[in-house]
Amino acid sequence: MFTGIVEELGEITAVENLGDSCRFRVRGPVVTEGAKHGDSIAVNGVCLTVVEHDADWFTADVMAETLDRSSLGALAAGSRVNLERPMALGARLGGHIVQGHVDGTGQVLERKPSENWEIIRISLPADLTRYVVEKGSITVDGISLTVVDAGPDYFTVSLIPTTLDLTTLGIKQPGDPVNLEVDVVAKYVERLLANSGQGAGQ
Repeated sequence: MFTGIVEELGEITAVENLGDSCRFRVRGPVVTEGAKHGDSIAVNGVCLTVVEHDADWFTADVMAETLDRSSLGALAAGSRVNLERPMALGARLGGHIVQGHVDGTGQVLERKPSENWEIIRISLPADLTRYVVEKGSITVDGISLTVVDAGPDYFTVSLIPTTLDLTTLGIKQPGDPVNLEVDVVAKYVERLLANSGQGAGQ
């Protein structure tokens, strides 16, 4: 489990094509500290497994399913990525509960800079709109954010200078893809209500 608080802005240094999958080599000296084979690290919000590692890099295999359902397929050598290690038991939950399981992808539609923050509008797939509400939580490229406005096919988030400086959202431009993970609590509530309705009808 992750919190959506990005620890490091890393970089893809190599992409190896493995046919029906690929292997990323990722530079990230903070998240590789103490890393072991088989550990999990979130890359742009996608939970990946460490294959090899050294003092400042690690490799991770990415299956075709992940490439198809996330924006990781658009990454190349030189791409910057948000990195986060799993939450330690007993640590503070600074963001919200993030699983590292991408629900869909959106696109940056618009950036509106202000003096002390920036508003970014992002497209929202139709099957995810019911989970996104004003002042609710959403994960964008692994970043825990609060929804400012929830439209029929978009949402907006307000970014402080720290988020702009330390994450990929500081450099994403209109048209760029982003990974989206909705609040898992909303999905559990939906399932519980659906089951409750079925039970009442019996």
